[in-house]
Amino acid sequence: MSDTAEFDRRMLEALVCPVTQSVLAYDAAAQELVSKTAKLAFPIRSGIPIMLVSEARNLS
Repeated sequence: MSDTAEFDRRMLEALVCPVTQSVLAYDAAAQELVSKTAKLAFPIRSGIPIMLVSEARNLS
């Protein structure tokens, strides 16, 4: 799979923020799942969301 693989939006129904358990927003342009509550953006690589806090970008 390439880095431009499409993220399956149906996954959003099952995924929650690992920090707050809140819903995530999909940012297609940045290829990230955003937790507004935790102020973190989790990267999507090769169509796979990386739900590790250590890999997340801080949105502060």
